[in-house]
Amino acid sequence: MSAGLLALAAACMYALPGSTADNRMAPGKPEPLRVAPQGPRALPEAPSSMGQVQLTFAPVVKRVAPGVVNVYSKSIVQTQVNPFFNDPLFSQLFGTPEMRQRVQQSLGSGVIVRGDGLIVTNNHVVEGGNEITVALSDKREFRAKVLLADPRTDLAVLKIDTHGENLPVVPFANSDAVQVGDLVLAIGDPFNVGQTVTMGIVSALARTQISASDYQFFIQTDAAINPGNSGGALVTTDGKLAGINTAIYSRSGGSIGIGFAIPANLVRRVVEGVEGGLKNGGKASVQLAWVGASGQPVTSEIAASLGLSRPGGVLIKEVYPDGPLGKAGVKSGEVVQSVDGTAVDDMQSLNYRTATHRPGETVRMHVAAGKSGRDVAVALALPPENPPREAQTIGGRNPLTGARVENISPATATEMQMDVMSKGVAIVAVNSSGIAANYGFQPGDIVRNINGTPINRVGELVRLLNAGNHWDMVVERDGRRLTLSVDG
Repeated sequence: MSAGLLALAAACMYALPGSTADNRMAPGKPEPLRVAPQGPRALPEAPSSMGQVQLTFAPVVKRVAPGVVNVYSKSIVQTQVNPFFNDPLFSQLFGTPEMRQRVQQSLGSGVIVRGDGLIVTNNHVVEGGNEITVALSDKREFRAKVLLADPRTDLAVLKIDTHGENLPVVPFANSDAVQVGDLVLAIGDPFNVGQTVTMGIVSALARTQISASDYQFFIQTDAAINPGNSGGALVTTDGKLAGINTAIYSRSGGSIGIGFAIPANLVRRVVEGVEGGLKNGGKASVQLAWVGASGQPVTSEIAASLGLSRPGGVLIKEVYPDGPLGKAGVKSGEVVQSVDGTAVDDMQSLNYRTATHRPGETVRMHVAAGKSGRDVAVALALPPENPPREAQTIGGRNPLTGARVENISPATATEMQMDVMSKGVAIVAVNSSGIAANYGFQPGDIVRNINGTPINRVGELVRLLNAGNHWDMVVERDGRRLTLSVDG
């Protein structure tokens, strides 16, 4: 624009040469417009090598890709030949339904995190699998053992026997250092077409409303992720594991540029838990630190009512008396705004920030009460099993035959992703061919009372089930109360 204005000004100057008061009205002959001569324009120097024009991630992929594997899961499921047997009354009248076995297969990806064959994938890739096979990038296949399958984090840890061979691994990145806009690579086996690499950027961080899990805190990326990529690697451009690809947002089933990965810091905690269990000769398990409270996001309305300058943070609703927050002096109605200087905006992000630390470690939380705030040191711990589980599988012939039940404690509630203050007796597993399954009971159901008598412990439940042949039951599921009346 400035060049155009300068040219226009120069034309006006040349159109009125030597004007004076005497001849300013006389039409003189304008002199021709003269343009100053210019020399030849210098061109950019031509690239002298392929390296000057080629941007490639090939060295990173070459180094990382051998550490990403395919995971095949085969399971045998029982299906009823006659759908009418789904009706409990029909089943009671005509006996046990005829069942047919069907083989079900699923495909996913995995990441080698230890050279002796320790592999991380998604829980939903191997869930229910009777036979797990891992295929390396060089086409060799190994039978895998599931060391841990954790639905809370949607992570599973597998082990293959490498017969002493040291496999290539993908090292962990610090996922807290990943920023929006960073370039990332997604590596996996979409649709079983073979190992595939896609590129994108980190689109967002701290996505917590993607699943119902208490610990989900996703990295969002637009790198193409499709079915079969689950359990694969999201890799930084320096070849480190930023996260485990686990989900996509899609209406068609294919990638539309909205994918999600579990951050590497949580993956590392799960792997450490498994390694610790194996090292001590015990069962592999993941023990995630616990804050001992329930809460909700602070909206604009809540912030205004509490006298806070802006929304954000977690409003604490209930505090377990002997839990970490309770011992630190945090009370119901206060707001946890950050953990070690990192803001938290909902209960899932608070649980995530807690879970990436080991039990016994101390974190610094900023807590606000109205316009005042304070820093508190919170010593993290494991949720207690109080009362003891008293796990038992219900036998005999009653509506809960085939269900496994436990007393609800903070440990049970955390494992089943219930409210931290839940009490009573919960169903933790249901035999698919048992009477309880026919009546529609599900893991997570809480048996509240039978024939009007409240249920607080497993012993009370068993006694009331065996006391007669008529059961009026009240069951709580996802906060709703359901009733069932059964005659034996």
